Formats: sequence, C-alpha cells, structure tokens
Amino acid sequence: MKCAQCSSTDNKVVESRDVAEGEAIRRRRECLKCGYRFTTYERIERPSLVVIKRDGTRELFSRDKLMSGLQHASEKTSLSSLQLENFVAGVERELYGRGEPEVTSTDIGELVMQGLSKLNEVAYVRFASVYRKFRDISSFEKELSRIRKSKTDTKKA
Repeated sequence: MKCAQCSSTDNKVVESRDVAEGEAIRRRRECLKCGYRFTTYERIERPSLVVIKRDGTRELFSRDKLMSGLQHASEKTSLSSLQLENFVAGVERELYGRGEPEVTSTDIGELVMQGLSKLNEVAYVRFASVYRKFRDISSFEKELSRIRKSKTDTKKA
C-alpha cells in the first residue's frame, strides 16, 4: 500500500476493524517514512453488476458513485463516514442478494431513499431533490408533506 503523502510503500497497520457488518475491513495505517496516517478499506470483489439508467444506457455499478452521492446529501449532518459505509454496504448486499446481473437505477434510488429516510431526514430530502429532480418548490413541499405524514403514521402505530 502506497502512502498518499509521499508514495512510500513502507507502512504499518496501526488499527484494524470490521465495518459494513463484517463485509469489509477498515485499516488505519502509518507511513514509516513520513509519519502520515491514512485509512484503507479491504472488501471482497463481487461480480459485475450492470445498472440500467433511465435513458436505457447501461453502466457498471459504482460503489464509489453511490458513496459520493450520499456524502453530498449528508454534508453538515450528523451522519458519520462509518454510518455511510455501513449504509452503502447494506445497499450493495441487497442488490447482489437479488442474484440478478442487472438492476435499474430506479431500483437503486428507491432502495437508497427507503433506507435514508430512516437514517437521516435532511440527507433524505437532499438525495430526493436530486433523484426525483424537483423542478420547483411545490414538488419539494409535496415530498416534505409525505415525510411528515409518514412520521405521523409511524407514531400512531
């Protein structure tokens, strides 16, 4: 593993821990040349999963792309990177668990929104505004009303 600071391959593992419900290992490393500390993740490589986008084009599923979108949606919220890592691992588990070689971007979006609504409301609304392509404030208000109704229904049950 190369140091992100000086590119030396001489480093040591300072700490290791399971993340993503045992699906990955997070390693904290320290470069023995410059002392820089960095984090690496080790996970099982899965078979390729093809995503069918709304316009009909196909591309390989990108865990990094999903993580990036969730990081943007959760900026300045209480969600930690570890929570996001576990959330993405759960989404991946669900998608690969279906046993299908292809999945639609709509399926991924709905799966993410379902889980994100329980995890953090602000991140959910931000993600929904991009995913659902809110065009004006009324569509945004409709989504907020739906969230409020859902919370009220949950409290009654």
